[in-house]
Amino acid sequence: MSKAAYPAWQGRPSLAVRALKGVALAVIVLLVLLPMWTVLATSLADPQEVIRSGGWVIWPRDWSTEAYDAVLRGGIVTRALLVSAGVTIVGTALSLACTIGLAYTLSRPRVYGGKPMLLLVLFTFLFPPGMVPLFLVVRGTGLFDQYAALILPFLVNVFNLVVMRGFFQSIPAELLDAARIDGAGEFAILRRVVLPLSRAVIAVIGLFYAVAYWNRFFEAIIYFNDQTRWPIGTVLRQYVTGGAAMTEYSAEAAGASPQSIQMAVVVLATLPIVCVYPFVQRYFVKGVLTGALKA
Repeated sequence: MSKAAYPAWQGRPSLAVRALKGVALAVIVLLVLLPMWTVLATSLADPQEVIRSGGWVIWPRDWSTEAYDAVLRGGIVTRALLVSAGVTIVGTALSLACTIGLAYTLSRPRVYGGKPMLLLVLFTFLFPPGMVPLFLVVRGTGLFDQYAALILPFLVNVFNLVVMRGFFQSIPAELLDAARIDGAGEFAILRRVVLPLSRAVIAVIGLFYAVAYWNRFFEAIIYFNDQTRWPIGTVLRQYVTGGAAMTEYSAEAAGASPQSIQMAVVVLATLPIVCVYPFVQRYFVKGVLTGALKA
């Protein structure tokens, strides 16, 4: 078959096209990595060098950990990291348990009330509650100044539920029928058959929930009167948008420049998710696409 018989998108690109793609990819990677490296370098630079360079350092001549020492010595960021870690672990576990149970129920055919329940869930996706109704619910349930206010109102995400439901629907019905013939109940089928086959989607949805809980910041400003109970996302916002005001009462910035303090908090806030992501990344294509296509 001649070369012209192949569609344009199936033919081998020319050398110039491949070189152009390589240059474009290199530029995109550079645009992504350069800001990340600048943040890290500024947080590790000597305070005087940061001041002389105008607040940003690409390659420090004198490396220093004064910013990290000042931030972690003050206690605010350390407590915020522990708060975010606790909220993320507990919230992700509860959200996964509720999402798995509801998604498995809605994925089974001929479930009594399954379709009205699914429509009700999708209705909340199309018409999400605003800030005022959510505030009234939190106040009415007595969740003010409680860490549960960062978890319970956001326990189930509809998008994650739909993706997981679609993945459960892709599991062959013959496997489930065989388990029923062997005498297994629905809970046993979920635990012994469905969950081992759904590790990919559970890992991806778990990462989605973990990132959402870890980055939650606005709700803490509304629901918490005590700033020492703030999670790391809220503390990060205070450092980045008003670092001077934050360090005045915390006394954490002694010996470090405000820019280095801000960048150190940014690094500490993003480091846990960056460390977890490589272990879950290999599940993304299988977990999300299978559930999304089936949903």
